This record gives sequence, structure tokens and C-alpha cells, in this order.
Amino acid sequence: MIVLDSIAIDRVIEMAWEDRTTFEAIEFQFGLKEQEVINLMRKQMKLKSFKLWRERVQGRKTKHEKLRTFEKGRFKCNRQRSISNNSISKR
Repeated sequence: MIVLDSIAIDRVIEMAWEDRTTFEAIEFQFGLKEQEVINLMRKQMKLKSFKLWRERVQGRKTKHEKLRTFEKGRFKCNRQRSISNNSISKR
């Protein structure tokens, strides 16, 4: 098993909660497979929070690269503002 410090554990939990961060991305960055992420979440979170997370993640296509509808790059909402040179451009 991989030993993570508290900062890395916090980051894994944050990434696991994000809808568009895949389990493959977590594995690439931290070396934790999906089941290991689930076990970490179970240990680190309150029972109610863990159940909410599992309900949210189960069956979500965006958490697995092979189930995504877009192939490469980052999904971007058409209502999201463009950012260039650290200044937000207006519509």
C-alpha cells in the first residue's frame, strides 16, 4: 500500500469529489487504484459523507476515461468565460 501524507490525502479526497477528475487521473498522480480511493474515502470521511459521495460517483460517466463522451482535452462549458494572460475577458 502507498503511504500518503495529510496534504496528499486531502488532495485525493478533493479530486475524488470533483465530477470531471477521473479515477485514472488519481491513479496517475498518486498511484491509487479506484478501489484504494474508495477505501481511503471510507476511512477519512464521516459515514454520511462517504455515502453521499458513493451515491454521487456510482455510475457517473465522467469518473472513468473510457466512459467519457469527449475524447481529449478538458470539457469547457460554453458559458465559461475565456481566460487569457491572467485577465478575464468580457463577453
